[in-house]
Amino acid sequence: MDIAVVKRVSILGSTGSIGCSTVDLISAHRDAFEVVALTAHKNGQKLVEQALALRPRCVAIGDESQYAAVKQALAGTGIACMAGRDAVIKAARIEADWTMAAIVGMAGLEPTIAAIRQGRCVAFASKECLVAAGHLMMEEVRKHGTTLLPVDSEHNAIFQVFESQNKAAIKRLILTASGGPFRTWTRAQMKAATPAQAVKHPNWSMGAKISVDSATMMNKALEVIEAKHLFDMDHRMIDVIVHPQSVVHSMVEYNDGSILAQMGPSDMRTPIASCLAWPQRMETSGPRLDFKALSGGLQFEEPDTDKFPALAIVRDVLNGSPADSVIFNAANEIAVESFLNGSIGFMDICDIIKTILDMMQNDVSGLTCLDDVINLDHSVRVVTRAAIKAADKTGGSKPIQLAQA
Repeated sequence: MDIAVVKRVSILGSTGSIGCSTVDLISAHRDAFEVVALTAHKNGQKLVEQALALRPRCVAIGDESQYAAVKQALAGTGIACMAGRDAVIKAARIEADWTMAAIVGMAGLEPTIAAIRQGRCVAFASKECLVAAGHLMMEEVRKHGTTLLPVDSEHNAIFQVFESQNKAAIKRLILTASGGPFRTWTRAQMKAATPAQAVKHPNWSMGAKISVDSATMMNKALEVIEAKHLFDMDHRMIDVIVHPQSVVHSMVEYNDGSILAQMGPSDMRTPIASCLAWPQRMETSGPRLDFKALSGGLQFEEPDTDKFPALAIVRDVLNGSPADSVIFNAANEIAVESFLNGSIGFMDICDIIKTILDMMQNDVSGLTCLDDVINLDHSVRVVTRAAIKAADKTGGSKPIQLAQA
């Protein structure tokens, strides 16, 4: 990778899947990057391992119970250690040319905003933040002149073929979806799906939460909201199509009939590298797309919204207020958490989300600041947990009844 100056980078959420892939890419190009900060939530051991390899100026561990062990392991290295939620936010404020924002879920909102306010370049991998606070986040991006680079493979694909100078000529954005592990399953089979089956994605290696989102196709519903904010497009111009091979990562259709697609292997190092080197390109060690292996053709099909109702629910959410997106996202996070711990069934996830939306969406006033988003997010989580707990006591959660919640 030929660069004129060394790029200073921070990685927020360095021990997660995206964070680790980012560390791998940087490790392969050490002369091109200076790591200034690493953060993690609770995997202190992995954080220490990364810090010893990359020698950042500081590390921050969100879980304060891990602080003593991390500090002791890094004693004498000159690497500053911090702990707690505020420490992670402080690390995000350290001056850097490029920040990877890869903290999973709404926990990443405040650190990501802190990075955006530095006015540099932020690679964005935490879709939940943009879903819940998209209008506020994009306002911060514009206000501070920040370059926001999408890391999700689908949005990164669109970014690579989105002709900003010809935006008026764009007819639609086409997000591709693998269909997840249950694409060919019946509803009856899906009702009996286990967490182990749901996290076994056919193409991608991802964390548990996003793997379940892929299985419900909630990930694609969230990505429609993301694309609306990232590319400033009407959601009616954003389509979803199932593409089981995960070779075409997304497409942009123009009014002259051209459809531009970004293709590549199912390897997150490709979109991460695209962001890390932007506006240049960098070598990766991942697999290359073998067209001869695609002799059977590429398959595309319409998503089944009966089996995957999240794709229908999201359209109602997008026709509503910004608060609806907060409710949609928070209820999903708790429902997925409950499915993974065995409290509810797989098909209960979307039932719960729909019920919480029906209950709460008309009782929320406008969201004018981040505190409004954070407070609503907290309230939704409390209500959703209470509803699941109450339903469990009555012997089932199909459908969830919230009258007493």
